[in-house]
Amino acid sequence: MHIKPLSALIGAEITGSNIENISESEFLLIEEAFTKYQVIFFRDQDKLSPEAHISFAKRFGELHYHPAAPRPEKHPEIFVIHAHKESKFADGNGWHSDVSCDIQPPLGSCLQLHVLPPIGGDTIFASMYSAFETLSPNMQKFLSNMTATHESEHLYRGRYAERGINDEGKVYPTAKHPVVRTHPKSGRQALYVNPSFTTKINELSLSESTSLLKFLYSHQQRPEFQVRFRWSQNAIALWDNRCTQHFALWDYWPNERKGNRVTIKGEQPFYNHTVAIESNLRLSQRHD
Repeated sequence: MHIKPLSALIGAEITGSNIENISESEFLLIEEAFTKYQVIFFRDQDKLSPEAHISFAKRFGELHYHPAAPRPEKHPEIFVIHAHKESKFADGNGWHSDVSCDIQPPLGSCLQLHVLPPIGGDTIFASMYSAFETLSPNMQKFLSNMTATHESEHLYRGRYAERGINDEGKVYPTAKHPVVRTHPKSGRQALYVNPSFTTKINELSLSESTSLLKFLYSHQQRPEFQVRFRWSQNAIALWDNRCTQHFALWDYWPNERKGNRVTIKGEQPFYNHTVAIESNLRLSQRHD
């Protein structure tokens, strides 16, 4: 098994590993790479059965169930990612961290694509470690005392009607999380607001919050924080929602893109005040 970094800040591709048949020692290396590189990719895989996909994800922890999307009757852990010429939207087509509106948002997500468009459909991932570490020390300190509201009503209401979901009367999740969260394994700090779910920084006025979030979103999306993955048949991406955001490009209409995602449940986000805030000086000198 070989691990090849894809950029200086985020992303690695793992070769020589068959997800359906990995030993415990291989899994420990994969888990270590997942923590280090934030998103990891596997190519040349067989098409996973729902059972195999679920089994692999469960090695990382308890699974998360999407609060809005349809759940296949036999395998409710599977979230089917599907866009085609009749679709009115494509899942993931906007910067976000998966379901950050939940009290315990996902630890990670594992997606395999089975049907690909002839061109397009890439996914871009961005490091929220880098987004935080390249802010000035004063801004880091300021944000570390803030919380933000994450909501989902505006995204999910009626979204899956074309897939047979009637959500009349359904209450969609909302949560309050720290603006800066501490990763429970790496100990690093990550910026934890995103333009899909975050609606307000709670300690500020609405106008102040809107202005600051606009700046933070622009900062998070800097190209040097990103890695872009061009999908191949049955490739797998496994990303850490605690320290990344992603954007699935819908640039392939009217072509089809389809696959299965299994999501791992995470802990309630926290900020550890005992961990010293350390800026990445090399990058902070470039942040202007």
